[in-house]
Amino acid sequence: MPALPSGIPVPDDGGLPTWARPSGRVATAEPFGVYVHVPFCTVRCGYCDFNTYTASELGGGANQAAYATTALREVSLARRVLADAGRSPAAVSTVFFGGGTPTMLPAEDLARVLTGIRNAWGLAEDAEVTTEANPDSVTPESLRVLAEAGFTRVSFGMQSAVPHVLATLERTHDPLRIPDVVRWARDAGLDVSLDLIYGTPGESLDDWRTSVEAALATGVDHVSAYALVVEPGTKMAAQVRRGEVTLPDEDDQAAKYELADDLLTEAGLSWYEVSNWSRAGHECRHNIGYWRGDDWWGVGPGAHSYVSAPAAPAPAAP
Repeated sequence: MPALPSGIPVPDDGGLPTWARPSGRVATAEPFGVYVHVPFCTVRCGYCDFNTYTASELGGGANQAAYATTALREVSLARRVLADAGRSPAAVSTVFFGGGTPTMLPAEDLARVLTGIRNAWGLAEDAEVTTEANPDSVTPESLRVLAEAGFTRVSFGMQSAVPHVLATLERTHDPLRIPDVVRWARDAGLDVSLDLIYGTPGESLDDWRTSVEAALATGVDHVSAYALVVEPGTKMAAQVRRGEVTLPDEDDQAAKYELADDLLTEAGLSWYEVSNWSRAGHECRHNIGYWRGDDWWGVGPGAHSYVSAPAAPAPAAP
């Protein structure tokens, strides 16, 4: 039988474990987030071990066209499970569509899922709603549809501005497209973050400087910089094992992290979380919620949820 991280068996009905169920109905003003996992990608990058699939890997077992409808079923289930357990979360404060590449789905489908979340729990007036995107998976029109539906933020997987680094990572976009997609998103009224990866085999310190400076040149208010981690079972792990590529040492990765911190800080972006820098007021509130231990519900394959034990009632007045 599957088990929760603590070793407690998963309830057969898909509900909350007993310890997360209050004795009566509990309304809470605590932040509540929703994560939606969209597992589709055009290609599987050699370093990636996320729960993602290309069309050829999925065969006839999944259907992108039906994905929004399936996700909405999960949202309905989540609403019932929480209600049956006596939990009444506050209006959703953050929503994050991750993947995979969520923007492989039509923007209208993403909008439909967001509407379902709004109908289930409501969205806070200042809700942060983010989608990840590849630079080659959006258009000015699709970004406008997202903004009109209530999305407030897009996080582009830039990874590098250097063609040979992108080729090693098996990323498919043209780095020259980055300024365009940032401009399109901002024209639509969306806040923009760029994701970078350092420590790719064959990437020099100058290559990394080029990438960070290219990201800053777009004027974005948020940058994520992640060290490449090659997980067992990935294509790149096999390439390393066969000696086809060589990973940088820890000193190289540390130098690149320090360079990123220097350049980003100098540009006015402050470090606020292990791999994230932003201008004041542009931090990713959804990710902060994970670090803080806020409640969230995960929708989609591989997504998980966290609902904390209800607080003990205050003692009765003497």
